[in-house]
Formats: sequence, structure tokens, C-alpha cells
Amino acid sequence: MKLSKKNLDERSNHLYDVIIVGGGAGGLSAAIYLQRYRLSCLVIEKGRGRSFWMQELRNYLGLPPTTPGRDLLQQGQDHLLSLGGDHLRGFVEDVQDEGDTFAVKVKLGKQDSIYPVFRSKYLIAASGLIDHLPQLEDMQNVYDYAGYNLHVCMICDGYEIADLKCGLFVNTEAAINTAFVLNWFTPYITVFTQGLTEVNPEMRQKLKDYGYPLVETPIRRFLGHDHEMTGVELADSSMVELQTGLVAMGSHFYNEYLKGLELQWKGNNLVTDSMCRTSHSRIFAVGDLKDGLNQVSIAVADGTLAATAIWRDIRRASPPRRWEQNLIEPIGAVT
Repeated sequence: MKLSKKNLDERSNHLYDVIIVGGGAGGLSAAIYLQRYRLSCLVIEKGRGRSFWMQELRNYLGLPPTTPGRDLLQQGQDHLLSLGGDHLRGFVEDVQDEGDTFAVKVKLGKQDSIYPVFRSKYLIAASGLIDHLPQLEDMQNVYDYAGYNLHVCMICDGYEIADLKCGLFVNTEAAINTAFVLNWFTPYITVFTQGLTEVNPEMRQKLKDYGYPLVETPIRRFLGHDHEMTGVELADSSMVELQTGLVAMGSHFYNEYLKGLELQWKGNNLVTDSMCRTSHSRIFAVGDLKDGLNQVSIAVADGTLAATAIWRDIRRASPPRRWEQNLIEPIGAVT
């Protein structure tokens, strides 16, 4: 069921087997498997996550390379609803461990907000991250190219960058080191600090040794047309021609709602076992939130693993189902 403010009362006292925080590829994969395992789940999705912004899935097996991320998510959501799963658009503010259950507090609506609480036996954290983009006066100018030929993931899109003139956009000196991995795909790299970080003499020399220009002047705007970025205009009105770009400015992890729980962290990522179980036996983490590679294909597999582990737990703790009619001795049977 698609939940909203209008029909929340139908689920107000329902105890779910699993609540999934995040409706990206990992969360939807887990939800679909859980419903197919005949368990009940609720997906709570804040909207516009990382995979929503992917304009083309050029490395996902079985889909046309021009498939937008939002199409993948819509198909997953439709599949979940067809299996009887629940889906709610909202923002999870807090999770409390009540012992046998979790209490999940959700903010619904930007105006006249309400804060319902849902409960479940298990929790899957699939809330992911969002990449930091260059902050320009006109952010629409950034959105026109982000996810097209202005990339945020070298592992996903290195092939799309191959042998092209690439701008590497950073906000820390450490991020400049990305250039020395990116050069596997292209040596035609220009580093843009956007005036956000100092660069020490050693790094300057290393860039010079590799032949990579360093541009420290802030960016005024991206240049291009029809979602194809062709360069940048700097604050001093000079222009740099480019054919593609990679943003390496870090990410914001949506993990604040978990901070009140005792979990093992590795930086902003949750440490999990091979089935995506965290240090809490009834909390799982999938996709970008767990330690490991940030890939849609991996997130989908993570969802399968987490759902299967939960089903195993619940199945093993449940009484066996017997064919009762065959256990009743027929009248007149010879013993």
C-alpha cells in the first residue's frame, strides 16, 4: 500500500517484520525479497537519493544503457506494491531500540508536519548518501550537467571519461590524489580547487610532473548545451575547455537517525558481516551506508542478502507448518 497522511491510520498499530529506511536500489531489493518471503515490510523513502540522479545506467546488467536511475526506482517501487508491501514518502528522524521492537519516528510533510511512529522487529538501513556538488550562485547550471557528462563516481563512469579532456573538481587537497587514479582512464586532467583549499608545494610539483594544470580560481558557471558540459567559465571571465568532468568533493551520509544506537562504525559507514548484519543482531545495512564499494549492482545484492538473513532468523524461530490432515489417523485404519 502506498501510504500518506490520509491513510496512516490503517497502519498505525501494525507491527512490521522489517522497516527499511531508504527506497533506493538496495532498499527496494530487500523489500521485494522480504515480501516474497511472506514477511511484512515498510519502505520509508525521503526521495531524490543518489540513484535518482543517475541519468543513464551504462553498467547495469540487463537494462538498456540509456535507462535513467529514476526508472529503475519506479519499477522497483511498483513491484514492491504489487507484492503487498508498504511504501511511505517521509524522512526518518530517529530510531529507538525498545528491546524486541524498533520505534521509527518519521517526519511527514515540509509544512504542517506530523511525526508518526512505526514499529518493526528488524531494521534495514538503506538511506545511502548524496554527493556534494560545486556550489554556484545558479545551482540549476550544475544540475543541467550532473549525472550526464559531469560525473561523481569514477568506478561507475571511468569508461565514459576515457581519453577525454576531464576537469577534476575538488574541495580538499587530499581529493587531488583522485587525479592519480583517474589517469588510468585519461591523462588529460585539469584540477579545479574552486578556491576552496590550499595546495602544498609537494602536490603542486607532483601535478606539474604529471602535466596536470591546477586551476585555483573559483568557477562562475559551467558551459555547455543539451546536458553536455563543454567547459567552465571562471570568476575572472577566463574559460577552460573540457569534454567531461568528475566531482570529488565528498558526500553526505544519511545516518543521523542511527546515532543513538550502539553500532560499530568505520567513519560514516556501518561495519557489517557477509550478510549485511551490523553489530546489532536485528539491524542490517545495505548499499552506500555499509562499508564497501558504492555501486547500484552491489546495493541490489546487499538487499537480497539482508532480506534472506532476516527470513532465516524468523523462519528458524517459528513453529513448523504441518499438513495436519495427514497427521489424523483415518477411522478404521489398521495399526
